[in-house]
Amino acid sequence: MAESAATSRAPEPVGAYPYTRRVGNLLFLSGVGPRQRGQKAIPGVEVDEDGNILQYDFESQCHAVFQNVRYILEEAGAKWDDLVDVTVFLTNMKDDFPVYNRLYAEYFATAQPCRTTLEINCLPTPIAIELKCIAALSN
Repeated sequence: MAESAATSRAPEPVGAYPYTRRVGNLLFLSGVGPRQRGQKAIPGVEVDEDGNILQYDFESQCHAVFQNVRYILEEAGAKWDDLVDVTVFLTNMKDDFPVYNRLYAEYFATAQPCRTTLEINCLPTPIAIELKCIAALSN
């Protein structure tokens, strides 16, 4: 990323990996979730003392994850409209897909990257959505 870790607006990675890797004119983003920088709490998620999800506001998580992708793109010198491929991981396709699909259409009203949506059993932290993106850069 162009920004140093101390000035980044994106949340800290949950493992030993970079948020971006550029190969030629392609920018690959590692999986991005809804956590916010410097906070342990996840937007819209309530967990018990053992870390089990009690309830979550999926719409809040969608807005947060889209914002985090935007932060990461901007810090790498890219724009939202540079996205060419988005893979979305949902933990509850049946309940969350309609909200996700509606918000996705709003966020990607002009830029239309290819998209794949998968339901998975769980993600590394108690989140309900994660995006894996590829952007094509012009410079």
